[in-house]
Amino acid sequence: MNVQKNQIFPVDITDMGTEGEGIGHLEDGYTLFVKDALIGDKILARIVKAKKNYAFARLEKIVEPSPDRVEPLCAFARQCGGCQIQALSYEKQLAFKDRKVRNNLMRIGGFSPELVDAVMEAPCGMEQPFYYRNKAQFPVGTDKNGRMITGFYAGRTHSIIENRDCALGVSENTTILDIVLDFCEEKKIPAYDEETGKGLLRHILTRKGFSTGQIMVCLIINGAAFPDEQELADRLFERVEGMTSFSLNFNTERTNVIMGSKCRTVRGSDTIEDTIGGLTFRISPLSFYQVNPVQTERIYSQALEYAQLTGNETVWDLYCGIGTISLFLARRAKQVYGVEIVPQAIDDAKQNAVRNGLSNTAFYVGKAEEVLPEKYENEGIYADVIVVDPPRKGCDEACLQTMVRMKPERIVYVSCDSATLARDLKYLCENGYELVKARAFDNFPQSVHVETVCLLSKEKNRKPDSYIEMSLDMKDYHKIVER
Repeated sequence: MNVQKNQIFPVDITDMGTEGEGIGHLEDGYTLFVKDALIGDKILARIVKAKKNYAFARLEKIVEPSPDRVEPLCAFARQCGGCQIQALSYEKQLAFKDRKVRNNLMRIGGFSPELVDAVMEAPCGMEQPFYYRNKAQFPVGTDKNGRMITGFYAGRTHSIIENRDCALGVSENTTILDIVLDFCEEKKIPAYDEETGKGLLRHILTRKGFSTGQIMVCLIINGAAFPDEQELADRLFERVEGMTSFSLNFNTERTNVIMGSKCRTVRGSDTIEDTIGGLTFRISPLSFYQVNPVQTERIYSQALEYAQLTGNETVWDLYCGIGTISLFLARRAKQVYGVEIVPQAIDDAKQNAVRNGLSNTAFYVGKAEEVLPEKYENEGIYADVIVVDPPRKGCDEACLQTMVRMKPERIVYVSCDSATLARDLKYLCENGYELVKARAFDNFPQSVHVETVCLLSKEKNRKPDSYIEMSLDMKDYHKIVER
């Protein structure tokens, strides 16, 4: 079919892709991928880029809306790159994410539909799928009139959609942004310009401890100092309830990386605190800490349940960050070892262990694929259980190889990308392990992203239905954790 750019076609949307785009077909089967379209929509689509067998298109007009289409809470949902599926009912968002995990397990992991149906548990969603983010990073720029603005980037661009009231973040963010931008306008402090590398204020970082109410503000600047910083600090502490920490982060590199490596506290504490599952964590501007504390507790509780710890196990927690999962595990394990490449995160993990009175932990700085073989082969440190929570790119193959050589009874895999998860599970299940359980968690409502927790067991030691027999009733499980 000869499809040209800017042509408009009527199309029924019958499916959705992994990035939330609607999928429809023209009369001869030619496929269209349409941003912002939903299953069940009847639309007019304008061709943006045409290929031989498919094209990318823009939603021109909704002729008949899908029964699952809802009015977005945010007026900028369609423009902003953060909420790809806010126009989809939340029930269908969960179904979309569950299907995404299932499809990746089958298509990339090679698992049969029958096995996937058997191992997948019901997806875990949120009662309130808005205002859940405890962290936000607002880019700063200027509009066409030279006025300083902030908000979020439009999808796949660095064009800022001006918005000081994101429906995913905490309510205090609006006040904080108003104070900072008004101050910069008053003091004539320039926004950073990515094209020229000039200007001072690059990003505004906010964090909130949901359990403590403590607020952190950190300005990322292209320089060594910020004018009248104490005056700005005073305004923030006077007007923002819970204000605990105000700091500067220095990033003078011509880079898309947001944070520099150095911070300086202007007023208040260097950190804020939050609690998850009864454990207290100290969080600095540079700390990695899950942005959705409600779902994070559920994810970690699921990982702990899957680990089936009795108090006699040695556990390795790979890509451990500031030790959040490690400390969950340590309350039920004999010994927990954590590995993380970021030195500051390991310092935080050690301090968090002390803060929570857990002495059965040890943390190492380095790449998991290097530390794990060294400790196993040179020091004989083995594992009964390995818990892994890698970045989006998944596990390094050397890390997977070492996990297989260590032969833990169980592997619990926590993933933020079900495609790389499926790839890694395929390797592990081709080398002596069996996929036993998996569950999708909606850690990022309104977006296409999904977290997954999986349990793998050594094939030769697993009896039929042994996991099901051993699984704790959730009420009994919570009683054990609380004790």
